[in-house]
Amino acid sequence: MQHPPLIFLIGFMGCGKTSWGQLLAQKLLLPFIDMDVQIEQHTGQTVSEIFAQSGEEAFRVLEQTALQNTLLSAPAVVATGGGTPCFFDNMDWMNTHGITVFLDTPPDVLASRLKHQKQFRPLLAHVPDHLLGDHITSVLAHRLPFYQKATVSVLQEHDTTHYLNHLLQKIEPLMTASGR
Repeated sequence: MQHPPLIFLIGFMGCGKTSWGQLLAQKLLLPFIDMDVQIEQHTGQTVSEIFAQSGEEAFRVLEQTALQNTLLSAPAVVATGGGTPCFFDNMDWMNTHGITVFLDTPPDVLASRLKHQKQFRPLLAHVPDHLLGDHITSVLAHRLPFYQKATVSVLQEHDTTHYLNHLLQKIEPLMTASGR
């Protein structure tokens, strides 16, 4: 089976892009790239430090460069940042250079996952716990039009081993059909 140049996992923070991406890459025998890790290795700063010291705009420029550099590692499974598809022409670029997979996760599931990770999430760090669900719903509403441009969307309501098989069922026909 030929692999597409890249498989991009997109979705809101906390949807499992890194976790599912590692498992998916292992199943497909492909390298795994976590864009946040790439940015941190390149800059020597955490994502939170970049946001705090340089701001979101500077981070988004670094993110776009890291995204375009994934071509150097193709084929691979790539976990993007939650906002990656929403800036510049990143979503169109990803659709041109690979298969995009939206890990569609309901806001209540995201909130339960993220409530204990806020200190590592610069866009959530200052959101009070009691407002987290509403904040996620609001940001998700803005990002959804970008996420919905994905090649494939897979609903994830619960963590389950069956989810990986469902992802593979959705992706493998596209890999074969694309001839990439």
